[in-house]
Amino acid sequence: MSVRLWFTLFLCGASLAALIAPHPWTVRTGLVIFFAILAGLAFGRLLFRVSNQRRTASRAPSAPQSLSSPDLPDEAETVDASALLEATMKNMREGMLVVDEAMRVVASNRTAREIFSHVGGALEGKRLSALTRNPAIHTAFSEAFERNSRADAKVEMQAADRRTFDLRVVPLHLSGDISTRGAVGVFFDITRLERLERVRQEFLSNVSHELRTPLTAIMAFVETLEDGAINDAENSQRFLTVIRRNAERMHNLIDDILELSDIEAGTHKVTPAPVRLSTLVEEVKIALDSRARTRSVTLSNEVAPQVIVFADARRLEQMLTNLIDNAIKFNREQGTVTISHERSSSSGSDSPDARDAISVTDTGDGIPAEHVTRIFERFYRVDRARSRNMGGTGLGLAIVKHLALAHGGEVSVRSTPGQGSTFRIELPSLPDEQREEAGARAVPLAASP
Repeated sequence: MSVRLWFTLFLCGASLAALIAPHPWTVRTGLVIFFAILAGLAFGRLLFRVSNQRRTASRAPSAPQSLSSPDLPDEAETVDASALLEATMKNMREGMLVVDEAMRVVASNRTAREIFSHVGGALEGKRLSALTRNPAIHTAFSEAFERNSRADAKVEMQAADRRTFDLRVVPLHLSGDISTRGAVGVFFDITRLERLERVRQEFLSNVSHELRTPLTAIMAFVETLEDGAINDAENSQRFLTVIRRNAERMHNLIDDILELSDIEAGTHKVTPAPVRLSTLVEEVKIALDSRARTRSVTLSNEVAPQVIVFADARRLEQMLTNLIDNAIKFNREQGTVTISHERSSSSGSDSPDARDAISVTDTGDGIPAEHVTRIFERFYRVDRARSRNMGGTGLGLAIVKHLALAHGGEVSVRSTPGQGSTFRIELPSLPDEQREEAGARAVPLAASP
C-alpha cells in the first residue's frame, strides 16, 4: 500500500484511541475499533484508486488526427479525414474546381466534371482556358489571385441547357507552402431561381400591360364626358358602354389572377367525387349557348349518358367552361365545338393507370406549331389583338392546366392550322367496379360542393 494509505490508517487509529482512552475496555469498545479500522481501509483504497486514475490520465497519449465513433469498439478502424473530405467533395451538389497560380486544375469533383462535360478525360492538369473561354470565370479566378480575397461572378454557360451559376472563388495556399498559391471556385446552380425570377418579371410586365389598356380607355372616355359630352345623350350612352366593358375586363382579369394564385398556392383544394359527365357538359353548354349563337357556332355534346368521371365537379365545370368558351371565340362562323369522352390506358381500361379523356374540338383556324408548346403559359396569346378584342384575359388556359395537375391529371392540345384544335383533359379514372357503384351517387354540378 502507498504511504498515503498508511498515513490515513494512522490518523483514524489515533483519533479512535483518543476517543476511547477514558473509557473502560468492553465488547462495544472492541467493535468500535474493529469497524473504524475497516472504514479506514475502505477510505484508503478509495484514495488509492483515484490517484491511479489521475496518473493514467496524465500519461495518456493525445488523440490521433483522425475520426472515430465512441460507439464503436476499440479495435474498429478510424476514418481518415482526407477520405472523408474526398467523399464530401465527390457528393456535393455544387461544382468545385481547385486551380494553382498557373491556372491549372489541381482538383475537381464530379459535379464540376459534369459542368465541363465537353472536355474529354480528367480535368486535373488542364489549364482553365482548356475548360472554358467564359470571361466571367477567368476574371473571377484572376481577381482572387490579384486581390488575395474572395471574388464572385454570375456565369451563364452557353451549352444546350443554358445553365446559370453563381461562382465564388476564394484564394488559398497549397501544401502548406506560402509561396505556392491557389484558389478554389464553387459553382452554385441558380438556373431554376433565374427562371423563376424571369417568370415573375414577365408576369408583372404582362399584368401592368393588361391593366393599362382598359384603364387608358376608361380615363379617356371619362375626360371626354367631363368636357361636356355628358350632355350629348347619344354619345354619352356609347361612352358609358365602353367604360363599363373595360371595367368588366379589368374585373375579370383581377378575378383570374386571384384564382390562379390560389390554385398555384394550393389554397383551394380539389375534392374529387363521382360526377356524371354528360349532365355537367350539358349545363356548361346551356350557359354558353347564347354566346355560341352570337357567333353562329354549334355546340355538340357527344358524351354518353352513363359516363362517370372522378373529379371535383365545380373545378371540372370551370375547366370545361374555359375550353369551350375559347373554342367559341376562336372558331369560324358556322363552325362547331364538340365535347367528347373516351377511356384510355396503355394496359387496358381497368388498369391503375387508366385515364378519362375529355376532349373539346373546334373547327377554327388552328394554332401554329411554334405556339403549341407555350399555349398554357400565363398571358400567352397566339393573336394578342384578337384575344383582347374578344375580352380574354390570357389566363384561362393556365387555370385549366393547374386545375388538371391538381387532379393528378394533365391537359394537352393537338392542332392543325386551318383545320381546328382539340384540347384534351386527362383525369385519373376509377376502376370498372367502383365506377359502377359510383354511378348511383354521381352528382351534377348543381349538387356539388
